[in-house]
Amino acid sequence: MFDKNYLLPADALALIVNALPGGRPKTEKLPIEESYRRIIAVDVVSLEDLPGFSRSTVDGYAVHAEDTFGAKETSPAYLGLKYEVLMGQAPDFEVARGFAAKIPTGGMLPPGSDAVIMLEHVQPVSEDLIEILRAVAPGDNVIQLGEDIRKGETVLTAGKSLRAQDIGALAGIGVTSIEVFKKPVVSFISTGDEIVSPDSPLRPGQVRDINSFTLAGLAMNHGSIMIKKGIIRDNYEEIRKAIEESLQDSDMVLISGGTSAGLKDMTAAIINDMGMPGVLFHGVSLKPGKPMIGGVAQGKPVLGLPGHPAATVVCFDLFIKPILNRLRGLGRQPYIIRSVKATMAKNIASAAGREDHIRVSVEEKEGKLLAFPVLGKSGLITTLVKADGIVIIPQSKLGLDAGEEVTVRLF
Repeated sequence: MFDKNYLLPADALALIVNALPGGRPKTEKLPIEESYRRIIAVDVVSLEDLPGFSRSTVDGYAVHAEDTFGAKETSPAYLGLKYEVLMGQAPDFEVARGFAAKIPTGGMLPPGSDAVIMLEHVQPVSEDLIEILRAVAPGDNVIQLGEDIRKGETVLTAGKSLRAQDIGALAGIGVTSIEVFKKPVVSFISTGDEIVSPDSPLRPGQVRDINSFTLAGLAMNHGSIMIKKGIIRDNYEEIRKAIEESLQDSDMVLISGGTSAGLKDMTAAIINDMGMPGVLFHGVSLKPGKPMIGGVAQGKPVLGLPGHPAATVVCFDLFIKPILNRLRGLGRQPYIIRSVKATMAKNIASAAGREDHIRVSVEEKEGKLLAFPVLGKSGLITTLVKADGIVIIPQSKLGLDAGEEVTVRLF
């Protein structure tokens, strides 16, 4: 049963974001080849035109377009052939009216010409005469000086995640290093007397650590560095010491386990001990992920995550990812969520008053994408392995019907 006083995830997240101090994240300067997927910290203004000269986009002949007007196969135009443009060299000649110059793809357009006619539309008559079989207009088959980027133009703005094509643009205008925001460092503390490392043999009542590996991958994929602080026993002083150390060497602290109402669950009390404002919410109207804790201590977000793997992944998407956006330098820019439209293959029920995140697999059948619920408790890691994404059922709905169109947020 969900308490009506529990916050919805979006409202809970807002409490954390609003409690974080302002200020600009730290930056570093990197070679552009090391800057893929990094967040640019400065606007980039081009100091030159790209391209720096007008150039041909095809193999052909540089001409005065007017000399070709009216040309066709049944009534060709004839031009004298006098020069040839060489790659990587500026032409030392001018194309006079009634003449053409041979030019390769990428070659610099010689003075006097304003278009290029393709080889396929030219018939050689002799060594110094060609037959034009099709007319061209001024600018045809030419990239003009500065057509791609103009000197003084802002090419990239601060807060943008650098893609391969963005790095290519920087290289094109001679920028070889760029100032980017530093990757946020996230400390992860796993708590619980029952948790052991993956290389440990299991005794009755023990489970291997899953969440630190899942979260490390999610953090890495989201432009962050995770420090694993190890597995801490259910001991107040040990957990407090781990959180204190984490607050000193990281930008965000994540604690797995210790968020529900059990006797040993002390995460909330320790977060409150770390300083104001402390815990901002304990529990959200969400499934899976109801026991989630959110707080801020010493100006840094401290989040207590449920121990169940599926709940951990849902809470990462709803809480950790948006906060990392801010810490990475994305600021208020929205994170682009990879999603697809699909049709629910089966009915799925939900309780009123909570936001339900349903794991689904996606299959294509008869040209249509179908979303199949992956049923199972949030403690089962295989429900995530089998799933392709999440479908959200809003708190106002009692479920989804088979045949209903949904948005699947892809993992």
